Amino acid sequence: MKKLLTAAAAGAALFTATLVANAHDYKAGDLEIVHPVARATPPGAPVSGGYMTLRNTGGEADRLIGGSADFAGKVEVHEMAMDGDVMKMRQLENGLEIPPGGEVVLKPGGYHVMFMQMKEQLEPETSRKATLVFEKAGEVEVDFSVVTPDKLKMDMQH
Repeated sequence: MKKLLTAAAAGAALFTATLVANAHDYKAGDLEIVHPVARATPPGAPVSGGYMTLRNTGGEADRLIGGSADFAGKVEVHEMAMDGDVMKMRQLENGLEIPPGGEVVLKPGGYHVMFMQMKEQLEPETSRKATLVFEKAGEVEVDFSVVTPDKLKMDMQH
């Protein structure tokens, strides 16, 4: 009986740890930051991208206006968009609006956080802390799970 209880307790602890590990969402006022991930980088890469879903449950718009990270010299908010037949990336000088009652998905090929002037390689299956800065919600520290490009593609499809 003691072995059974020990096994059950170990299973419950593992289940709880899995739930906590998957609880990868943050809240700041009316904003929800859902599943932030960063693209793993090869050694010496100068940039990486950060992706997530931003939800605004409030009645007023907010804006993601920038950020900071120990592993990068600069953090900017960018957009990739077609300009004729050419895909171009540009910084959103006024930030990214998250409409009231709406959400914005940051994903490869669209809106994203650009980690620039990388100070270290981002290794898969690790996490890195970064601070996101919002116009109204202020600064929010989040952990970006570092994933490989193929895993990133799978995550973004869900």
